[in-house]
Amino acid sequence: MQIRIVNKSNNDLPHYGTKASAGVDLRANLKADIIMKPLERTIVPTGIFIEIPIGYEAQVRPRSGLAIKKGITVLNTPGTIDADYRGEIMVILINLSNESFTIKHGDRIAQMVFASHEQAEWELVEDLSSTERGSGGFGSTGV
Repeated sequence: MQIRIVNKSNNDLPHYGTKASAGVDLRANLKADIIMKPLERTIVPTGIFIEIPIGYEAQVRPRSGLAIKKGITVLNTPGTIDADYRGEIMVILINLSNESFTIKHGDRIAQMVFASHEQAEWELVEDLSSTERGSGGFGSTGV
């Protein structure tokens, strides 16, 4: 899959860390540091704009190292970037730790994964087929 990209930052293009990596790191594109207080959320620009083929989406996800070591995560995870969006990729972060956290220009703040998807066609019916689970909700199949 080929992705067209415009990079208005001075960071390198997103790239895969290893041959088997699913995601590319997104980096902060900042003129000044952002200091996030505990439980504070912010939008971090990346300076990149992408053109995704129809039938695909980009998912913005937390970086596991930031999450476990610093308590920083993507608030709307996974964030979806649709194929027809042409604006700058922005990342909504939240600080779930008890300490302030500083984001600097070029910091790796999230990861982006591309996934194929389909659009559903609705068929209006009066009843749905029965299953063993039925309408059992959260926890209905065990712990």
